[in-house]
Amino acid sequence: METILLFAPLVGAIICGFSWRLIGEQAACVVSTGLLFLSMALSWIVFFAFDGETYTRDLFTWIASGSLDTSWQVRIDRLTATMLIVITSVSALVHLYSFGYMAHDEHFREGESYRPRFFAYLSFFTFAMLMLVTADNLLQLFFGWEGVGVASYLLIGFYFRKPTAGAAAIKAFVVNRVGDFAFLLGIFALFKLTDSINFDVILAMGPELSEMTISFLGYELNAANTIGMLLFFGAMGKSAQLFLHTWLPDAMEGPTPVSALIHAATMVTAGVFLVIRMSPVLEYAPYATNFIVIIGAATAFFAATVGLVQNDIKRVIAYSTCSQLGYMFVAAGVGVYSVALFHLFTHAFFKAMLFLGAGSVIHAMHHEQDMRNYGGLRKKIPLTFAAMLIGTLAITGVGIPLTYIGFAGFLSKDAVIESAFAFGGGLGLYAFWALVIAACFTSFYSWRLIYLTFFGTPRGDRHAHDHAHESPMTMLIPLGALALGAVFSGMIWYNSFFGSVDQVGRFFGVEYAEEGEVGAEEAHAEEAGDPVIEGAAAEEAGDYAGEDAGGYGEAHYVFTGAPGDGAIHIAPDNNVLNDAHAVSTWVKLAPFIAMLIGFGTATLFYIVNPSLPRRLAETNRPAYLFLLNKWYFDEIYNWLFVIPAGWLGRLFWRRGDGNIIDGGINGLAMGIIPWFTRMAGRAQSGYLFHYAFAMVLGIALLITIATLSFGG
Repeated sequence: METILLFAPLVGAIICGFSWRLIGEQAACVVSTGLLFLSMALSWIVFFAFDGETYTRDLFTWIASGSLDTSWQVRIDRLTATMLIVITSVSALVHLYSFGYMAHDEHFREGESYRPRFFAYLSFFTFAMLMLVTADNLLQLFFGWEGVGVASYLLIGFYFRKPTAGAAAIKAFVVNRVGDFAFLLGIFALFKLTDSINFDVILAMGPELSEMTISFLGYELNAANTIGMLLFFGAMGKSAQLFLHTWLPDAMEGPTPVSALIHAATMVTAGVFLVIRMSPVLEYAPYATNFIVIIGAATAFFAATVGLVQNDIKRVIAYSTCSQLGYMFVAAGVGVYSVALFHLFTHAFFKAMLFLGAGSVIHAMHHEQDMRNYGGLRKKIPLTFAAMLIGTLAITGVGIPLTYIGFAGFLSKDAVIESAFAFGGGLGLYAFWALVIAACFTSFYSWRLIYLTFFGTPRGDRHAHDHAHESPMTMLIPLGALALGAVFSGMIWYNSFFGSVDQVGRFFGVEYAEEGEVGAEEAHAEEAGDPVIEGAAAEEAGDYAGEDAGGYGEAHYVFTGAPGDGAIHIAPDNNVLNDAHAVSTWVKLAPFIAMLIGFGTATLFYIVNPSLPRRLAETNRPAYLFLLNKWYFDEIYNWLFVIPAGWLGRLFWRRGDGNIIDGGINGLAMGIIPWFTRMAGRAQSGYLFHYAFAMVLGIALLITIATLSFGG
């Protein structure tokens, strides 16, 4: 079953890419979509049937050279099972959605075939992501990592006649190579220190790496921290974190919002997955995890500020993706890896809904993407409006305060914020306030999108408004399916990801014991032969988790599992998960209040007094332009890197290649060699005594050289 769900998308990609002429364009697209739905169904079966015990499926031996012995295996644990349903569900619904959205594309000529190629790229993308998350070693993970990149560049540059699409693909390629270089260095370092790249070896050696040193850039550095930093740099590129984020908004140049969704809801999660997978190493790398918190919180804040003033509907959602990824990394950085995965899980549903809903709006408005040219669309496209409203309620975190009832983002995002505060210290407070402010801004620009698009009077092209219509069922059915996840996923799986330690431990297959119990593991091993407290044993220990959604009793548990035993690893002295549930009431209310402030401000600006935003922008022109131009990152990078690189390239081209190489070769071929040829021609007089004289001179020269060299 695991093999089928892995390779089904690859088969679909091959059929669409190479066999569509044999079976027909429509049939190829239908087959690839059917294979994706098969993969999705099998993924959900794996998720619900998984019992917490990690297992692998051997496919074939890949590389066996010296100590490097690597097989292609399918690794199934709770982390992989969760990623499987995220990837396959989003991809399958995107395939179905694309039948409507890509039915007629103005970028291609009449009669020109483009849909099989698009479906092939989508299917290959899905296969690469599945290869990545099912990897049991770093080599397999890296191949999936690069495969995702290849599919990404193809999707971004899908409109090959559009110059901006090609430029965006190049930008994504270059930025991701920066992160990939660091990622490769991290893999090399792990192999050097552990003599393996297999997860069962390197994950188990996490504590030992913290006591090792490695030479890097001329310094002797702590191995765990150095490797953790290098791996995170790789994650920064793939997951569009601050400083390596610039490619993601430009990825919207592909068929939007389909390509945008593939990147924003699926591809960018690869970096978060990598950090969670490497938790047995990062848990013993405090400097690396602190850096992850700093970058994650900064990314959440930065992207939220930029989203405040963007006018392109797809770019607003793209920057919200950057911001939400920052939340995930903060959760991982403070050591609550289950919460990072929780927000990744819920985010996939409501972010997919927002992107596909935006696509439905774009489809209805004849490919208009500027929200300033929308308005009053809620009666024209009521189903799309309902979907976008549900997605907005989810991402902004609407729910009943101090309860466990609310939309998906209400539970997962609040869990991240509470965990950041529980982490404590100056770093925890920095992350907490950055995320709370980002939540306020997220609420503002999300409701701004709703108001500008669906409320008020129509703006822009009157003809487009008059002919606006609801999308076909192939586009609306995915929205309905995603709505279920956006509403219920947080409430259903709250305890599994952010419940008590024993609940999280059972869900992720991590061993745990009652806090303060002396020799808990040994005692349980002697009495029950199993260190994991389950069933009746948990009840005897004072299980407090199953009574209600938040019923925490007197007993507290700590994780005791060895590194690499479960899907995640949390050290016994890491109490952030427990502490997060005990934070003050005002901390729990802070994100809800921030959401209300953002909602109220957006209502004031775009419903009560619509002239206020323009006046505010004119009054604060420099600040407005600063945010509108995305903190001028593109301009700064252009000045720091692009222009110098272009100058250096032209220097090597004109001076190096043109003047030195070509000039030297041409000079030698057309100048010096002909001169010697003419001299040799003159020396060939045809007289025998001239040749005899030359031979005598040569012999005399050789004797002279030998005499001087050997001393007589």
